[in-house]
Amino acid sequence: MFPAVIKAQTSPEVSSVIDTTQIKIGEQLHFEIRVKTDTTALVVFPEGQTFTPLEMVEATDIDTFRTEDRFDLIRKYALTQFDSGHYTVPRQKVVINNREFYTDSLRVTVNDIAVDTTAQKMYDIKPVQEVSGSYSGWIRFLLWGLLGALVIAAAVYWFFIRKKPLTEEEKEALLPPFDRALLGLKKLEESRYLIQSQYKEYYSELTHIVREYLEEEIHISAMESTTEELVAKLEMLQEAGKLKLEKSTIDNFKAVLQKADLVKFARSRPDTRVAEEDRKIIEHVVVRTREAIPEPTEEELLQQEAYRAELERKRRKKRRITLAIAAGCIVVLLAGAATVYFGYHQVKDTVFGHPTRELLHGEWVSSEYGYPAIVMETPRVLRRTKVDIPDAMKEAVSANQTFTYGSLMGSFHISASVTTFRQGVEFKVEDAIKGAVATIEQQGAKNMLVKQEEFTTPSGAKGIKVFGSMDIIAVPGSEKTVKANYVILNFNEKGAFEQVTIVYHRDDRYAPEIEERIINSIDFKNQ
Repeated sequence: MFPAVIKAQTSPEVSSVIDTTQIKIGEQLHFEIRVKTDTTALVVFPEGQTFTPLEMVEATDIDTFRTEDRFDLIRKYALTQFDSGHYTVPRQKVVINNREFYTDSLRVTVNDIAVDTTAQKMYDIKPVQEVSGSYSGWIRFLLWGLLGALVIAAAVYWFFIRKKPLTEEEKEALLPPFDRALLGLKKLEESRYLIQSQYKEYYSELTHIVREYLEEEIHISAMESTTEELVAKLEMLQEAGKLKLEKSTIDNFKAVLQKADLVKFARSRPDTRVAEEDRKIIEHVVVRTREAIPEPTEEELLQQEAYRAELERKRRKKRRITLAIAAGCIVVLLAGAATVYFGYHQVKDTVFGHPTRELLHGEWVSSEYGYPAIVMETPRVLRRTKVDIPDAMKEAVSANQTFTYGSLMGSFHISASVTTFRQGVEFKVEDAIKGAVATIEQQGAKNMLVKQEEFTTPSGAKGIKVFGSMDIIAVPGSEKTVKANYVILNFNEKGAFEQVTIVYHRDDRYAPEIEERIINSIDFKNQ
């Protein structure tokens, strides 16, 4: 009988549009997806990097427009590409009420930026240049470290050391029990409990104040005691002479507690004037209880003094722990920053020390050794060492002078020797080199890899450089070995054979620099 209009549910519509198909490298194009559907439909737009090979820079929020009983949902995407070429924006999936719909794929061209080489000057690529390590930025590092330390120190002071302003609750908690009880009764008098007929809350607060006071002041368990138990404890203290309280005061106190029990548990509603009188009775009980407490004995005073001293000791201990933690945090921060800036090994060796690092950065000595003299710079002075000459060589050798630092089994070894021969003796450098290698093997070296090449010092002296690797015994008397590198420099100057030997562990980070500095300083004096 009544006319009605019935509309069939129409199918959703999904379309897409792009603002341009030509962009330059790095520019953005805007891709828009539009969905027309019913107002009750659940629509899920593409999320994430679904536009590959193009990169999605940004996706806007969904714009919603209502047209009669349908929604127009629009979402825009900013896309870009940093390589030139032709690209296809892939079909994008839109899910509507668990049904999948796809947009059309689109063709996009990314163009290069034109460069006018006639107006733009062209330059060759700069050659590779070595840059030595430098700590020129140590001032900036130091300033950042100090700033971080100041921030940590300020935070420790603000949160742990500084005396923070107390809140009202904290100030009340620091008051003596008597003053706190009177303050609580004063606030109860000014409250709106009685005006709003909240008698249960009024009497609950009233009994809580007096019970808390009795528990703190005369040290009895008042909070969990019933009315009868609490009154019995007060009477026992009175009879024992530990609480000089009148019987009438106890009776009045008992009456107020019983009335409070009726209000809290039996829903009794006393007159407002009676409630105010009960508060005054409790205030009188608090005052009389304080007056009734005997003066503390000398022993009790001593116990209180010891207790206060213990509290002060604990406060000092806590302050020291806090300062130690703050100092530790500062040290850890500085150590971490130094490790990041200088490197782990540099910081570790600086703090804990390293034998060859101390040699490298210590005070070097320039000296002459033997005759004809070898002049060179070393981290330590070389000491004269007596070397036994084999019987077969005694007739050919006129003199031998050897100077050493360290041992072959140590972390770093240097030796310099000058050998002169008698007139008419034919000397071969190759035989001397073989003898030097054999001597090292006799001292415990194994698996020697020998390389040989001609060598010229920065001062112009020519010689033969023998170098390589070997295994040396780490601890005398054991079979454990470590990898080591060695260098033997051989020179034949004015009828004398000069030899410089350097041996160090292969994994030593500082030894190669020491070796280079020693070799570059070698010179000879023949007068």
